[in-house]
Amino acid sequence: MAINSFGDLKIIDVTYIHWLNTPELKEVSTPADSFQRFKLKKLIDALAEKRGLHTSLITLLIPPDRQMSDVIGRLRQEASTAVNIKSKTTRKNVVDALQTIIGRLSLISKPPPHGLAVFCGAITQDAPGSEKIETYIFEPPEPIGVMVYQCSSEFWLDPLRDMLSAKQSYGLISIDRSEAAFAILRGTHLQVTKTFKSFIHGKHRAGGQSQRRFERLIEQAAHEFLTKVGDYAREVFEELPDLQGIIIGGPGFTKEVFAEKGYLAQTLQDKILAIFDSAYAGEEGIRVLVEKSEEVLRNQRLIQEKRLVERFLGELARDTRLATYGEKEVRSALDRGAVDTLLISDGIEYTRVVVECSSCQHRIEKTIASSAVDEYLASLSDEACASCSNPNLQVVKMIDLVEELGELAAESGASVEVISPETEEGRQLLNAFRGIGALLRWAE
Repeated sequence: MAINSFGDLKIIDVTYIHWLNTPELKEVSTPADSFQRFKLKKLIDALAEKRGLHTSLITLLIPPDRQMSDVIGRLRQEASTAVNIKSKTTRKNVVDALQTIIGRLSLISKPPPHGLAVFCGAITQDAPGSEKIETYIFEPPEPIGVMVYQCSSEFWLDPLRDMLSAKQSYGLISIDRSEAAFAILRGTHLQVTKTFKSFIHGKHRAGGQSQRRFERLIEQAAHEFLTKVGDYAREVFEELPDLQGIIIGGPGFTKEVFAEKGYLAQTLQDKILAIFDSAYAGEEGIRVLVEKSEEVLRNQRLIQEKRLVERFLGELARDTRLATYGEKEVRSALDRGAVDTLLISDGIEYTRVVVECSSCQHRIEKTIASSAVDEYLASLSDEACASCSNPNLQVVKMIDLVEELGELAAESGASVEVISPETEEGRQLLNAFRGIGALLRWAE
């Protein structure tokens, strides 16, 4: 059973992915979140292109606590039911896929800590009748919650796409003088944790000393209400180790008073990302706040990337020798273990190809534009080995350049940051430095 490394995604069995061809599982340090997301997206994109006839593609998600014997038993039941499918071609494809999965899972004693994702079926090739069984079995980067079995003409990839959502936590507070609500937003999951009513009286219409006395009582009640809200904010948000920021909203001026007049602990006040006006407070205001916050939350990763590239450019401008760029220079620094942070653009469209002579084992490694890979592969049939002159050159590895350099960085203990070209700095990294740069551990 072939085992391939895909960062945190451990490909246990795969028929063919042109950008994944590592012969054995390597123990590597966990790559940075942006690198893991990049690799997961690559896998999703590859699977999304697969198509089969009718219901011949099987998606199977196995939670980590599920007994493998129970899963195999379920698949055998499905196989016995599949013999009733009317279409002879579809029936054969489904049965073959189920038997393939059963055979693979029989070699696995129990699911890994995050469970297993299984995608298998007769993939339609160039012409009708040329279907070929392809199998993809891997441990996803996050635990699978429930078992899923689905047959369709395409793989069901929504659970994997959900894993691409940012998993950092954001605190939301929707407040006015009458009520407040708290929520935690993590990825696409919104949890409203608490709502408060202030029970503050409206303005007193009487005049004289009675009016002033009631105004003082109202202001005191408002102060006590905001203090209570601030205390709860500290209680719920300071316990979140992955809290990235706080967003506050509501009608009127209460939200500004709460945010700026010391009711919020300084550690939390420093995490305020935005304050929005909205027509509602309380729980309804939370829903509005989520909609208003989309652009702010999307920009958080871009801001992080912007600062990383600014630091990289600053080291180059000051000539501190704590930064380098270019594939050759960065690859050399990775080999020496000198890279602290690898910055690599996800706009790079290059592939690393390793060719080996089957006669003398002479190796050639090339970085080729992805659009030119097919032409290069075709040319190998007419090319002789530079070492022994025999025409026995074979491709032994082909991998996306971003992935290959990221894996080298992870093996050396460096962090990996995949940079989007959506910001000016990101475009500068891609265009001026060909998308490859590094912050170094020591001056060279």
